[in-house]
Amino acid sequence: MGFFSKDIKTLDDLFVHTLRDIYYAEKQILKNLPTMVSQATDQQLKQGLEAHHRETETHITRLEQVFKMHGVAAKAVDCPAIDGILKEASDLTGEVADKQVLDAGIIAAAQAVEHYEITRYGSLVAWAKMLGRADCAQVLQQTLDEEKATDRKLTTLAEMGVNRKAA
Repeated sequence: MGFFSKDIKTLDDLFVHTLRDIYYAEKQILKNLPTMVSQATDQQLKQGLEAHHRETETHITRLEQVFKMHGVAAKAVDCPAIDGILKEASDLTGEVADKQVLDAGIIAAAQAVEHYEITRYGSLVAWAKMLGRADCAQVLQQTLDEEKATDRKLTTLAEMGVNRKAA
């Protein structure tokens, strides 16, 4: 079922589909983060990615909680968008020989992932509220706040050193 599938008829259908989309995305991110950690050379970047790996495990648990609260099965639907973002990250990091430039590329790739997550969680929070599911919105908001914080940390790390070293 694609994002604009005929099977999506109501806001609730869209909410559940998007939950399943981000559930898939989080699981794919969890699988891909160790590679990014192993490729990073900047210690702060490595530590940040490791911390985000642990955070991503929590995000998956929270999504499972929201599925349960909403009374639907926790299952994933393929997400071509995150697959593409992660493939692009893999392709990019495989082509960069200079380790300092590689760190800058890893940050850019990680931010592309974060921005995707921010859009999905932002929509889910808004829709949960519209559906009268303040309980679900509250849980999803926690993750949205963490994704935004990770994005800010990556920006700071890039601006305060990694990009300068890469230049």
